[in-house]
Amino acid sequence: MTTASHHIEVSDDQDISVDPSLLIAAAEQIFIDFGFEKSELSIALVDDADIRVLNNQYLQHDYATDVISFVIDATEKSIVGQLIVSTETAQRVATRIGVPLEHELMLYVVHGTLHLVGLDDLDDASAAKMRAAEADYLGRFDIAHVWETDLETTEDH
Repeated sequence: MTTASHHIEVSDDQDISVDPSLLIAAAEQIFIDFGFEKSELSIALVDDADIRVLNNQYLQHDYATDVISFVIDATEKSIVGQLIVSTETAQRVATRIGVPLEHELMLYVVHGTLHLVGLDDLDDASAAKMRAAEADYLGRFDIAHVWETDLETTEDH
């Protein structure tokens, strides 16, 4: 009998205080639900300056972003990946939309982990599927999140 093995660690290279336990639990649940028996994930919490450098270096986007996902290795049943998450961006957006920082960080980790397991948001249909999955996982942690784009749409009308 094979036992599931999930190793998720968080490195915190920034100044905003964060409890990583829910971030780890969310990523692990996604791996389990998508059928990965084994996972290794590194979640790096960084500031905007650091994520901007990485976003430019790896994706040729010269700006800070919320989360960057890297699949390092994957098979049908195992995955090794890395998430880079900007806590500064999370704090700025959370303040703007009126949600706790922890909720915005959860969204970023859920979103990034969903990318690792194969979801994308490159077109309207895949973006809708991603948003539904994000809402599902956030809901499992009693987070009824408000997306910034929802507020922009509401404020425009």
